[in-house]
Amino acid sequence: MSTPDIMSIPGAEDQIDPATFEQILEMDEDEVEREFSKSIVYDFFGQADQTFKKMDKELEEKKEGKYLKELSELGHFLKGSSATLGLTKVKDSCEKIQHYGQLKDDAGTKDITEEQAQENLAKIIKQAKTEFDDVTIILKRFYDDADLDAPAPAAAAATTPTTTSTTTTTAV
Repeated sequence: MSTPDIMSIPGAEDQIDPATFEQILEMDEDEVEREFSKSIVYDFFGQADQTFKKMDKELEEKKEGKYLKELSELGHFLKGSSATLGLTKVKDSCEKIQHYGQLKDDAGTKDITEEQAQENLAKIIKQAKTEFDDVTIILKRFYDDADLDAPAPAAAAATTPTTTSTTTTTAV
């Protein structure tokens, strides 16, 4: 089993900084199994999932103005983790979460109202989850993960359960 070049996977060039991700791959002792880098990436999946759940809770509960500070800190935390792996879109969205939580615009330069921040946060958190789901699929393909069709953690958290009906036909 050999792993593909990360940038040869469809969508990777828009999602991943190859130089940064390559630095993580250089730490692998075995270039086929890639146990070290895979463990870092999969730890990030769990970390991001938990962070997005916390963001959803903070946005929903809106505790006496403290939620904005918490969302900013969560955005900062996830920005750092995603930057370490070279996950550019997730990093950029998390930076915006950080800024909105500080009542700043997406560039972090101009003041915005709390109402604008709430509206922006709801949109950018949803966007960050989608970007996370997209990059999760790319990374699972890179690591030749057999569980590729399973939803990414953020997608599972962002959707409501649905029931599936099965129709059986019988030959007469």
